[in-house]
Amino acid sequence: MNCYETLFVVKPTLTAEEIEAQIARVKEIIAEEGGELKATDDMGMRRLAYPIEKQERGYYSVVYYSAPAELVAELERQLRYNEEMLRFMTVKYTNKKELAVFEKMVEAANKKAAAPAEEPKAEAPAAEENPAPAESEAPAAEAAAESTEA
Repeated sequence: MNCYETLFVVKPTLTAEEIEAQIARVKEIIAEEGGELKATDDMGMRRLAYPIEKQERGYYSVVYYSAPAELVAELERQLRYNEEMLRFMTVKYTNKKELAVFEKMVEAANKKAAAPAEEPKAEAPAAEENPAPAESEAPAAEAAAESTEA
């Protein structure tokens, strides 16, 4: 089985639940056709380089998996007929150097997926510290405004 990465862009007009359903459908196709899902990286809503179907933005997601070649053909066929997908692209990793990069990307995606569970604990104390610097910046902003008026 070969290693693949499929990046796809979902229409921004969908709700969060519908976007999650589209991502789940891609994962489901991989599982049904005998592939092994390694990692998923949801990059979120981003601006497109150029308008596609009059859309300026899109929800980006990347799926890393190992699968037989037939699975890729079936996945791309289903993505092509899915009207909620703006674009998709599949990359195949074959030689040792590419596979090493593939493994690093899978590790990074898995770390990113595990990180949101840990972040809220770390952010809570930092939020309490932020109001103090904001108060000290206010007099500086007023002084700068006065100096420009004179």
